[in-house]
Amino acid sequence: MNDRPDTKTRILDAAEKLFGMKGFDSTSLRDITAEAEVNLAAVNYHFQSKDSLMEAVICRRIEPVNRRRLELLEATGENPTVDDILRAFLVPVIVELNISSVAPLLGRALADPGQFLERIIRTQFAPLGQRFAEALGRALPDLSPAEVVWRQHFMVGGMTHLLMWRPYLKEMTGGLCDSSDREALLERAVVFFGAGFRAPSFAGVAQEEHLVAERN
Repeated sequence: MNDRPDTKTRILDAAEKLFGMKGFDSTSLRDITAEAEVNLAAVNYHFQSKDSLMEAVICRRIEPVNRRRLELLEATGENPTVDDILRAFLVPVIVELNISSVAPLLGRALADPGQFLERIIRTQFAPLGQRFAEALGRALPDLSPAEVVWRQHFMVGGMTHLLMWRPYLKEMTGGLCDSSDREALLERAVVFFGAGFRAPSFAGVAQEEHLVAERN
């Protein structure tokens, strides 16, 4: 019995490994074909271009996470609390995701956000962000839509930093911050981000939104 992955999976695995190690621009299709033990025709057949391959590599990791987020959000019911919504967003990455397997790829992708966002944001992040923004807006009726989205961005930044640095936190902090307990890590994150979402709007929000409305 042959347990070797199929050609398409081998190409995706090789590309993910090499993009994470060397970056997109420094990885050639020849590097990928050598790593995957396939010929160039196989890459062209399955993915057509290097850009399309990069998109497929990233989407393979992002799509299951985002589907799980939406499942958990749906399970919170009609009137979820802020903490319920934050857990739906954070559980798939903090508790369930094996970040060690994808951290190099995500780190490389986030280091070049223009290239990364251009191909991914409209299909993977914008629809998901809108769903969570709507839920948070209902749970926090005193916040404007713009303020909710700003705070989402701050949360995603904090979450990304946590995911990338989690393997090193214990050593960096002399043992004070041990992230091995994922459930405890999740609750710390929910408490911190929840406080940020519940904080009153800063004084400049109304003026800023007025200026935006005037420009439009």
